[in-house]
Amino acid sequence: MNELTIDKQSFKAGENGLVKLNVGRLPSDTRITIQAHVFRGKKKGPTSLILAGVHGDEINGVEILRRLLSENYLNNIKAGSVIVIPLLNIYGFINFNRYVPDGKDVNRSFPGTLNGSLASRIARTLTKYILPNVDYIFDFHTGGDSRYNFPQIRHTASDKKASKLAKIFHPPFIIESGLIPKSLRKTAKDLNIPTLVFEAGESVRLNGSAIAAGTRGILNCLKHLKHIDINIGINPKTKPVIIKKTSWLRASFSGIFLWSQKSGTKIYKGEILGSINDPYGQKSVNVVAVKEGYIIGHNNASVVNHGDALFHIGYTTV
Repeated sequence: MNELTIDKQSFKAGENGLVKLNVGRLPSDTRITIQAHVFRGKKKGPTSLILAGVHGDEINGVEILRRLLSENYLNNIKAGSVIVIPLLNIYGFINFNRYVPDGKDVNRSFPGTLNGSLASRIARTLTKYILPNVDYIFDFHTGGDSRYNFPQIRHTASDKKASKLAKIFHPPFIIESGLIPKSLRKTAKDLNIPTLVFEAGESVRLNGSAIAAGTRGILNCLKHLKHIDINIGINPKTKPVIIKKTSWLRASFSGIFLWSQKSGTKIYKGEILGSINDPYGQKSVNVVAVKEGYIIGHNNASVVNHGDALFHIGYTTV
């Protein structure tokens, strides 16, 4: 096997180590450094990148990767290599924020530039030093703001390798979604790197079922790629629901929002999913499903405005 080199640090077959990539400084002179854990097997195989914390307040993925490291799942890689970046957006993480100081989104800054904003430099550092080594990407996210995502994998439908891996991951929902300009998944697609995006839980809040689903799923994929030899087990009676199209059911009234159907539930046209009530007890408006589908996410906000996104609905047909 050839050496794997990140920046100026190289790893031979069978070696493990840590690479620290500096991406900038804050006005306090505090350095912002990306930590990449490298694990290499002695046999030939693909290189997988597992990362989380692209958005600093999405901590379920950070916890999943922390457990992979602390529980030593990767210390004895059988074949290929695994690169783990538990936390990409350090600034966002320490400030409980999705973004970086100037309000830019790291996941809308790829492939980035080393002379740009902090978000752009973070994106460029990953693109320049990590992605050239990578054959597969597993990117862990949660719902933004107060929105909860039921465990789901998102991938590009035309990418057959990603489609196969999505089924191996075995989440409750597999969503065929388009590419967003300047996102990591768009840059990875341009580089022909199959990418899975795992979404589960809510920002700034740990969720046990989301963490369990993500941990089980990534271990399934690592075993399939022959990185590890751990029997995780999949219930053959359950199959992921393939979602072809999604849309948000929005508030038709402003007030106190009470949901009566939870994420993960199959819904039917005309079914009442919740209600919006004015604070004075004079008016209540039901939130009604417009067609059959599945709730793949919902808004946990207690007070909503007219037009706010309430339920993210997935459909099995276009």
